[in-house]
Amino acid sequence: MTAVVGLAGCAPFVGRSQAKEIAQINVSSPELRDGEPLPRDFSCDGNQGSPPLRWSSAPLPDAKSIAIVVDSHTPSESAVHWVLYNIPATTTELGPNAAENPPDGSGQAKVTSGKAGYQPPCAKTGSYRFSVYTLNGKVDLPEGASLPEILKKIADKTIARGRLTAVNIE
Repeated sequence: MTAVVGLAGCAPFVGRSQAKEIAQINVSSPELRDGEPLPRDFSCDGNQGSPPLRWSSAPLPDAKSIAIVVDSHTPSESAVHWVLYNIPATTTELGPNAAENPPDGSGQAKVTSGKAGYQPPCAKTGSYRFSVYTLNGKVDLPEGASLPEILKKIADKTIARGRLTAVNIE
């Protein structure tokens, strides 16, 4: 779990990207607003699956793939709810419930719950972070690689990142 916290940008943990300069990605969604509550439809009380996401950045000639990491920090625990990686670098958005039909060639890690795909958060209070990473290569690990291995590989290859954070669940 420390790898995701480090990947998400918390200084005291291991797993931070070793890249010297990290470009900024703008992350948005037609369904989510930064700093606003996560709509119930995208929580375990809803049935919408993963929310739609969009991202943009300055041109990155070294971009080879995109990764999405959704994690949460609540008063009682931290968890990873979704890891989608090896998204083609030319992709700039995912539609609603993309976890059910991910882009060709992408992979989904087994998250904190032990299942692959989007596992919606349930805690009513906490922060829910939808992070997008541009990578300078693909996450090249064998099928069944552990969550910490996948998160470390994402961190090692990150050349740009951005985040949209929802606070609490409606």
